[in-house]
Amino acid sequence: MLNALVIAAEEGEAYNPLFPAIYDIVWSAVCFVVILFVFWKVALPKMQALLDQRAAAIEGNIAKADEAQRKAEAALEEYTAQLAEARKEAGEIREAAREDGKKIVTEAKDNAAAEAARLTAAAHSQIEAERQSALVSLRSEVGTLALDLAGGVIGETLSDDAKAQAVVDRFLADLEASEKAAK
Repeated sequence: MLNALVIAAEEGEAYNPLFPAIYDIVWSAVCFVVILFVFWKVALPKMQALLDQRAAAIEGNIAKADEAQRKAEAALEEYTAQLAEARKEAGEIREAAREDGKKIVTEAKDNAAAEAARLTAAAHSQIEAERQSALVSLRSEVGTLALDLAGGVIGETLSDDAKAQAVVDRFLADLEASEKAAK
């Protein structure tokens, strides 16, 4: 190009460096059209197919993500429902256990009270039986002692059993009456 400027300057023509020569414009246009045709027929369809594949893959992934999101939400709702049901069942089980515990405690108290009453009644009857036995034994011993003592005071032996029994009964009745009067 420098040579063209030098030649143009020698010939006296006015050369504009901003405006290229006609042959450069023609050959540049031919190269542009060939490159445009190759790009239009080869590269552009491949790029369009690649972009379509990527768009389809992205849309498929979005659809998959939406489906996964719906499944996750459904699973979360199911989990929440199961958790609420489990909490409800646990509450019912706790309440039933409390009621069963109260029933067991009540039954144990009733059984203990019945057993205590039975033991108390048995103890009272045993005490009463022992008291009666002691009273009978005491009467016979006190009677024997009283007869011996009365025989010693009177100076004669009281051998008549009916008379001796009457004396002992009278003595014990007097003794009981004096005890009641003292109270």
